[in-house]
Amino acid sequence: MERFVKAMLIALGFFLLIPPWGFLAYPYAIRIVQEYERGVIFRLGRLMGARGPGLFLIIPVVERMVKVDLRTVTMDVPTQEAITRDNVTVKVNAVIYFHVLDPEAAVVKVLDHFRATSQIAQTTLRSVLGQSDLDELLSKREDINQRLQKIIDEQTEPWGVKVTVVEVKDVELPQSMQRAMARQAEAERERRAKIINAEGEFQAAERLAEAGRIMAATPTTIQLRFLQTLVEVASERNSTIILPVPIDLLRIVMDKAGALIPAQTAGGTPAAPATPAVTPELPASSAMPVAETTEEGEEEEPPAA
Repeated sequence: MERFVKAMLIALGFFLLIPPWGFLAYPYAIRIVQEYERGVIFRLGRLMGARGPGLFLIIPVVERMVKVDLRTVTMDVPTQEAITRDNVTVKVNAVIYFHVLDPEAAVVKVLDHFRATSQIAQTTLRSVLGQSDLDELLSKREDINQRLQKIIDEQTEPWGVKVTVVEVKDVELPQSMQRAMARQAEAERERRAKIINAEGEFQAAERLAEAGRIMAATPTTIQLRFLQTLVEVASERNSTIILPVPIDLLRIVMDKAGALIPAQTAGGTPAAPATPAVTPELPASSAMPVAETTEEGEEEEPPAA
């Protein structure tokens, strides 16, 4: 009985296409599908397959067509607030790129594949963020994007939807966390600067030690370096030039002077005549009175002059 009814309806549909009343049914029978679309045909409620692109006819009253767009869709994932594995609250939004790979499954197995894909993306984004640390979210974003794409694609594959790219767009952190990270970055830069400065001092000390060993082996290099320094000082148009004297030259002069003194002593150089000491005599009137001591141990006062 069911087959008989179906056959009668199909025959009625073809009968409606016969002129002259067929001209009234042609607008309902002729379908044009673009290159980027496919038409999923249902005959009496049963799936007959996808057709297109191009021009084709469907049986009026009996068949129905649903168009499916095969182009890549760009969808923004709304901002999601989540707590990372190290208990930091973040707000993250993302973008997802997908397209319909199987138009029949996209029509039959899901009511609205756009909304379904969006909801899956939001849920997966919160789940992945909860399993990741903040440092991983900031420094290893590419790994998180790949994990999101893999998980969402596995869930949308039965619907005939292929997720190609998932990208995390923006990560919003609390103000307190931003200040803490700024202090951490500043401390890290200061540490690097100190290490670089210490390494520079160490290398400079090594070079100076090596230069000292070379100058000790060849003393003439000291004179050359001294002359080069004078040239550098004179090139600055200074009115006063300070001429330093090397300690080695002073040492040579002092050694020669010390060698001349014993030579003069040994050669019999006459010594200077001694000058007798002359003691000045004081006048009698200016002589100071002297106190005398008696046998009893008492001092007598001197007579008045």
